Amino acid sequence: MTTEAEGTGAGRVDAERALLPTATAARTRAAVRELLRPQRGLAAAGFGLMVVATAIGLLTQPLLGHIVDVVTEHRSADALTLPVVALAGVAVVQGVTTALGMSLVSRLGETALARLRELFVERALSLPLDRVEKAGSGDLNSRVTRDVSRVADAVRGALPELARSALSIVLTLGALALLDWRFLLAALIAVPVQAHTARWYVRNAVPLYAKERIATGTQQQQLLDTIGGARTVRAYRLQKGHTRRVTERSRSAVELTMSGVQLMLRFYSRLHIAEYLGLSAVLATGFLLVRDGSASVGTATAAALYFHTLFGPVNTALVLLDDAQSATAGLARLVGVVDEPAPVVADRTTAGGPPSVTLTGVSHAYVPGRPVLHDVDLEIRPKERVALVGTTGAGKTTLAKLVAGLHRPQSGRIDVGGQEPDEAGQLVGLVTQEVHVFAGPLADDLRLARPDAHVEELREALATVGALGWAEALPEGLDTVVGDGGHRLTADRAQQLALARLLLADPPVVVLDEATAEAGSSGARQLDEAAEQALRGRTALVVAHRLSQAASADRVVVLSDGRVVENGTHDELLAAQGPYATLWHAWSDSRSAGATPDAH
Repeated sequence: MTTEAEGTGAGRVDAERALLPTATAARTRAAVRELLRPQRGLAAAGFGLMVVATAIGLLTQPLLGHIVDVVTEHRSADALTLPVVALAGVAVVQGVTTALGMSLVSRLGETALARLRELFVERALSLPLDRVEKAGSGDLNSRVTRDVSRVADAVRGALPELARSALSIVLTLGALALLDWRFLLAALIAVPVQAHTARWYVRNAVPLYAKERIATGTQQQQLLDTIGGARTVRAYRLQKGHTRRVTERSRSAVELTMSGVQLMLRFYSRLHIAEYLGLSAVLATGFLLVRDGSASVGTATAAALYFHTLFGPVNTALVLLDDAQSATAGLARLVGVVDEPAPVVADRTTAGGPPSVTLTGVSHAYVPGRPVLHDVDLEIRPKERVALVGTTGAGKTTLAKLVAGLHRPQSGRIDVGGQEPDEAGQLVGLVTQEVHVFAGPLADDLRLARPDAHVEELREALATVGALGWAEALPEGLDTVVGDGGHRLTADRAQQLALARLLLADPPVVVLDEATAEAGSSGARQLDEAAEQALRGRTALVVAHRLSQAASADRVVVLSDGRVVENGTHDELLAAQGPYATLWHAWSDSRSAGATPDAH
């Protein structure tokens, strides 16, 4: 496995990172259709109400034009009553229908977004660990945070406004044609400028936002690498190099952001030119038609008001291209993860009891050319417990992760009941030294392993690992909120909780990677007994933190520099006077001196 110092050199291997995929434009559109298809009724109702609201709102301009005609023709004041009342009615009806339509469209967007989030989280959690590591945690982190946020903002703001703007544009142009087709032609003078502006913007914005996303992910990855390895950075005097890399990546992200700002400023200036051209054409057309008697002053006023009304929706639609392009870039990155092949999860039941685990010629390297494991051959028989021991850096944790399916070996094969570990699904359970306690009631934390577990089953699992006593003594028993913001569990209690979850999940094959290492001398025996109960009747591979765990195992495998150097029972290896015997005597002597050091 790479050392911590090696991990700080992430800046040197950025070019080798295999970023998670980004969906094509066609696939992104198809994904949106798939998300919206179950909500067709809601979409029809929402957009139908928007059409009604927009159509009713377009009655405002003719009514105002009628008022202008009444005034210019010097009619009685009573003639203004009906159009004024009609204007009030239009405002009320348009307001109500717009509110209802916008709420339905917003619900449509939120529903689709929620489903997208679920799919993304489900697939992200099932990605092979080595796939995530090759991409860098910054890539996945930027998708989870920035991309999801951009898409969410677009759904809540851009989607309803874009729908309303599009309807307003289409219906307003139709209304201009009803007044006089020449008004429509005059208004369309602005279209070529607007269309050219839109094409120019999209052509430049799409690659710019894609580069910005990648730059942001790279920046976050560098920050994570630097912060995560802060101790080593200081120890090896690497501050200047890491500061320089963080500065370079931050500068790149800022430069791309500023390029986006400049692009938007040029975009707005071109839109203003289109507005001036179109309004001038409509006003000139109105003047000519009124002079010829082809239209009244009120009709010309209504036409000018219609075109002026177009300023808002046209500009909104075009400006929303910025949000749309940004959201589309983020959406493509989310869909790219969602489309990653789902792992084939096997049935957790196995005929004839727990299966065997066989490793044949297994080699693995995190960095090309620097193998951590070399041609490992190992067989763990059904219900056999094998302890894995060796000094730090021998490859024990790497081997455990391979058997658990978190990584795929670069060469060789691992067979768990006739399948590869990452395809074996719930056949293999893993408990590591780092245990996460999820925020919420203790019972819910346990039910993560088996959602349908009854309270008595939870109590039985806790009792088996010796945790029922302290669990029931919590302020609210199993309903006590634990984790962040709740009751804090000690390290050994958290590990008991993890072992209880293992019992509830009931996998036939178990990998314990120093799962009892956090226990102090006072809790070591209790936690070892809990692990003993959890492993009973299962095929197990145990990365031993204390050699007492190796002594109680059915067989002991000793790793050194990624190779199996000894394999046998505790007694056989002691009699052989090899590496294991050396480790055992050193450990026994340290215990007799009053200490309890690691097995490595």
